[in-house]
Amino acid sequence: MFARLFGRRAAPTEAQTLFARIVEQARSPDFYTHCGVPDSFDGRFEMVALHAFLVLHRLKGAEGASAKAVAQDLVDILFADIDRTFRELGAADIGVGRRVQKVAEAVYGRIAAYDQALAAPEPALAEAIQRNVYGTVAEAQRPGHDGPATMADYVRRCVVGLAAAPDSALIAGTIRFAAPPGRQD
Repeated sequence: MFARLFGRRAAPTEAQTLFARIVEQARSPDFYTHCGVPDSFDGRFEMVALHAFLVLHRLKGAEGASAKAVAQDLVDILFADIDRTFRELGAADIGVGRRVQKVAEAVYGRIAAYDQALAAPEPALAEAIQRNVYGTVAEAQRPGHDGPATMADYVRRCVVGLAAAPDSALIAGTIRFAAPPGRQD
């Protein structure tokens, strides 16, 4: 109703499809069991942010205005979902905007950190993942294997796989992430 009143169009199906795939992949149990990602609100947020980064990173390299529009629509859907989540968790209306703004800053910070880390020498990506994905995990609770290095390898496999996909498929909402660590696909 308000969208019609204020002229906002509904989010395109392509961006909705991309967001659904991001959330589906981020919820894969393999990240939480095999890689030691915290199975918590923070851990799940970090996985959504990481997968959103992967898609936005790929869209940034796509040709044409369609890719830019889909990327913006995807960001809008992501923040609308964050807003909805805070409201479902019982945040007062007056505080939701402030919380969403903090989360938006965190998401953009992660996107910048992951983008820089991909362009940097090898340990940078694992270090960025350590700070963000594993930042809330106490040292004693970290997995016996190297979760950040495993996740960095996964991210690099996703980047390569997404780069191989045609722009038209991605813009149409078709995306295929690499298999999560520990899964044989």
